[in-house]
Amino acid sequence: MTATVEHTATEQVTAKGTRTRFLRPALGLLLPLVLAVGWEIAVRMGLSSGRLMPPPSVIYRTFEELAVSGELTRHVTATLLRMAAGFALGTLAGTLLGALAGYSALVRRLIDPSLQGLRAVPSIAWIPLFILWLGIFETSKVALIAVGVFFPVYLGLMGAILAVDRKIVEVGRTFRLSGPAMVRRILLPAVMPAYVIALRSGLGLGWMFVIAAEFMGASEGLGYLLIDGQQLGKPAEIVAAILAFAVLGKLTDAILVLATAPFLRWQDAFAPQEGN
Repeated sequence: MTATVEHTATEQVTAKGTRTRFLRPALGLLLPLVLAVGWEIAVRMGLSSGRLMPPPSVIYRTFEELAVSGELTRHVTATLLRMAAGFALGTLAGTLLGALAGYSALVRRLIDPSLQGLRAVPSIAWIPLFILWLGIFETSKVALIAVGVFFPVYLGLMGAILAVDRKIVEVGRTFRLSGPAMVRRILLPAVMPAYVIALRSGLGLGWMFVIAAEFMGASEGLGYLLIDGQQLGKPAEIVAAILAFAVLGKLTDAILVLATAPFLRWQDAFAPQEGN
């Protein structure tokens, strides 16, 4: 009898967990769905012409036409490849310099003032210089995206290392940990949560910079699709490209969160319970 009750309770907990996994993403879709349905109704009732801001049905048809023609796949692939290359380069440079500046006061005094000044330079300001240095092809576009990714990663990692509690470092010294052991067992776990946030910030800023990058004479990519829609007076194409950016940005952020989750399992952090 007891075993039956325990089995039933286990099944109920499992079913509840499964429902929760499906309901959480569905809850996040509620707001955009309500806005889309509301705008569609407003256009169909004649409250708006829908000329400058097309209704979802028109945007869906635009997506369908782009997908059938193969244009959507071509533009999305080009943007993803540029973003992947720029994110990798920006993350590598930001991680190396952020770790050095956080770990060494001398390095921090040497490079941080200059990097903080460069961080304030708008993305558009880099475009003429990168075109002059690297040409108008892919190298300049990837470099611009890498710049956007670099600064959040650098600043986040350096700040995380500087914020490590001195007490846990002293504990490591008490146990006579070597330099590599101190980094692996003390510093890495301490900075990992902030580093993941820095990576996510860098990824988000990278998606912003990719638009500026694809304004530099690109012949394919979602940024090119935006310009094409503007020049040809196609608001549905512009909105479709913006929505594609939003979806890709959310998907890549979710992938990054899932990829870094195993490194944060040790955390016993506050997490609000559902319904509270």
